[in-house]
Amino acid sequence: MITELAVERVEFTCGHCWHGWTADYDVQHYRDEDGADWEYFSHDGIPVASPYSPDGAPACPGCHRHWVGHLTARRLIPLPTNEPAGPRTGVTTDPALHRPERNLAPPIPVTSHQLPTRQQPVGF
Repeated sequence: MITELAVERVEFTCGHCWHGWTADYDVQHYRDEDGADWEYFSHDGIPVASPYSPDGAPACPGCHRHWVGHLTARRLIPLPTNEPAGPRTGVTTDPALHRPERNLAPPIPVTSHQLPTRQQPVGF
């Protein structure tokens, strides 16, 4: 059962060439039948290992070495409930007929985000 959905912005800084970049990851928290909790990450709709682990660390765009990221921002995505709390739309019994253009729409790309520049304190 999915217990939480979120988008997490992860910041990376290369320890070799000091290039910095960010990327957004979709994260699912899942509880299996045995009660164990798991995290599933995807980047641009492709399942990937955790960007917080050496196995999932992406390559630096500058020097291609791999660096583990750290969380800088997070947005929760509400899980559906059985309560009619908000507007909802019924789906036809044939999924191919329900908004068929959605099956052909390209994925929204996950792109790097520019980090804000840090201001030097006055007097330094």
